[in-house]
Amino acid sequence: MIGDRRSRNDKSKFLPLHLVSALLLGLTMGCQKVPPPQVRPEPLPQDTWIEVYFNQSQFGKYTEPYREVRRSGDDLEQEIVDTINKAQSSVDVAVQELRLPKIAQALVDRHQAGVQVRVILENTYSRPLSEMMAAEVTASDGGDRNQEYWQWVDRDRDGKLSETEINQGDALAILRNAKVPTIDDTADGSAGSGLMHHKFVIVDGRTSIVGSANFTPSGIHGDFAEAKSRGNANHLLKIESYELAQLFTQEFNVMWGDGRTGNPDSRFGLAKTWRPVKQVQLGDSLVSVQFSPISPSQPWSKSGNGLIAKTLDTASKSVDLALFVFSEQKLVNVLESNHRQGVEIRDRSRFCLEELLRSIGYAGSGDRF
Repeated sequence: MIGDRRSRNDKSKFLPLHLVSALLLGLTMGCQKVPPPQVRPEPLPQDTWIEVYFNQSQFGKYTEPYREVRRSGDDLEQEIVDTINKAQSSVDVAVQELRLPKIAQALVDRHQAGVQVRVILENTYSRPLSEMMAAEVTASDGGDRNQEYWQWVDRDRDGKLSETEINQGDALAILRNAKVPTIDDTADGSAGSGLMHHKFVIVDGRTSIVGSANFTPSGIHGDFAEAKSRGNANHLLKIESYELAQLFTQEFNVMWGDGRTGNPDSRFGLAKTWRPVKQVQLGDSLVSVQFSPISPSQPWSKSGNGLIAKTLDTASKSVDLALFVFSEQKLVNVLESNHRQGVEIRDRSRFCLEELLRSIGYAGSGDRF
């Protein structure tokens, strides 16, 4: 009984347990730094003739269609598909690697609608995934790249590739089954140039899509097997200009030759004739176009890197670079000269630039060189 009276007295002196818990929780949260709400910046207006998109932009969000991941960025694949879908007469695609089935299906749909569709690939990546994997990999072995491809096509994870899976997930098989005209850089009779790195699309001889991304999961969306992957940082430009599209069409026709007839009249790599820089005025923007590579016997100033050097040399305030690899010493020399003249240089290269700059005596820190 004494114990009972004590208990009643205790109850009169202390807060009920659930209120104490709530109070402690409130105090704990009050001591924590609550991050401010993330404010997404408003997108900048697009140019009338030149639209710009980035797959890791903070201005927009989209749901990636293959892993159904909600993520920041512009859906580069959908921009390509939407442009192809508008084609009325022709679609030309020159890309090192094409593995995205939505793009392939859009090309097939236009081909079947009577639109002229032509595709050029680099020979290393010109085989359908299903054919490549059947020859080189099983579900339990092979390299990381092949494992990624296997998971990409084998959607039910049963270790086998069904005809349905191939027809829905293997972009080059989709093109082949529909008999879409396709060549690679062995069409010139060689073993391949190893230099077919184009990434461009021309629609109806007027709309050009040009960018840094291969048409692959990792190039645009992210590694299929890695849920957190958001892909390599890439961009594309969509440009409305008949004059500019004709420059890209000329480059395409040099490589295409007579197509799949078997005559080795295609030209790739160093076999292409050197062409000088061409300029196209689009509103207030002057666009310069030049195609590489160039023979070592030609002056470096006539090369694509030579054109970049001339552009860098005009800098008076700042130079920002976002690159995968930077290894051209002559360009570093131009940047070093810019720096000595007070030009601010910022770099987001994955490899090389900081080491190259430091090799010529520049001591930088962070992203500012």
